[in-house]
Amino acid sequence: MKGPKALLALADGTVFEGVGFGARGERAGEVVFNTSITGYQEIYSDPSYKGQIVTLTYTQIGNVGTNPEDFESEGFQVEGVIVREYFDAPSNFRSTASLSKALEKRGIVGIQGLDTRKLVRHIRDVGAQMGVLSTEDLDPASLVQKAKKAPGLVGRDLVKEVTCRERYAFEEGTWTLGKGYEKPSGNRYHAVAMDFGIKRNILRNLVDSGFKVTVVPATARAEEILKLSPDGIFLSNGPGDPEGLPYAAETVASLLGKKPIFGICLGHQILALSMGARTYKLKFGHRGGNHPVKDLSTGKIEISSQNHGFAVDLDSMKETPLELTHINLNDRTSEGMRHKDLPVFSVQYHPEASPGPHDSRYLFERFAKMVEKHK
Repeated sequence: MKGPKALLALADGTVFEGVGFGARGERAGEVVFNTSITGYQEIYSDPSYKGQIVTLTYTQIGNVGTNPEDFESEGFQVEGVIVREYFDAPSNFRSTASLSKALEKRGIVGIQGLDTRKLVRHIRDVGAQMGVLSTEDLDPASLVQKAKKAPGLVGRDLVKEVTCRERYAFEEGTWTLGKGYEKPSGNRYHAVAMDFGIKRNILRNLVDSGFKVTVVPATARAEEILKLSPDGIFLSNGPGDPEGLPYAAETVASLLGKKPIFGICLGHQILALSMGARTYKLKFGHRGGNHPVKDLSTGKIEISSQNHGFAVDLDSMKETPLELTHINLNDRTSEGMRHKDLPVFSVQYHPEASPGPHDSRYLFERFAKMVEKHK
């Protein structure tokens, strides 16, 4: 392993030594882990990871390089990356740059060579916590103090750092080998998507399901959204604590009953808050492509892709017009809900399958059918 010495220090005083790759520098963030085997480029470029240093549990990362088509946003969104072994000689016909070069170009610090199994077990035992990753300051005591002083995610509004600044139209469908991203014809419906840190493949799946999509900033007010004459409203994924976004919950509350609504991940949590439910921080979150979810209406099990550190409190839903539709089979947490009377539903997991399985893509078609019924 070639590269500069690098240190990862956690707020509880735990320090790991490794070798740096990507950019040189120092970054702070909440240290979390993702259990996916593939899709590191999509993971690193997911805006939901803003404010976090991501550990990948798969042993070798970098073997397929990077390419312009697989970014889920304008660039990498993570604060730093942690891997067991970085592979700097990618072998993939689509690769245009190594992962290290892509990280360096975007100022993201990486570390390899540390015991990622030990780190993940530590996070599982004590919970996700703030950490500092550095190739510059190599004093463990100094880095631990920086980690202790770093602001956590609870109560922070990280959405303002990743949302779009102005509304825009999105017309690109999903990717096909040999054709790339195509533009489907014959859009039947108009969806306005509130951008809390939206992934491009969510938008592509909406387009494939028959939607003309207009994306608006997270701060857009209800009256602005309704002036665009949508047939349905989509609430996107995004980073951080939903309770740090009271303006978003207020807007969604004003939209209830006006148009059909579909939410994913942070959008699911904001929707719950808009109707009086509560959210809480999970010990170490759900991040990976192999989480089992049960659809309570059909009894079917879906293997899902997930990325969230907060969840909707099930007990708090009892006093709301919401009912549980999906549940996580690992820890029995909320994975989906719907309004008892209105055309409103949401899921905590990611049905766009990028990266991850395809079990949940039916949810986009469910949204289209709901919009058709209430158009």
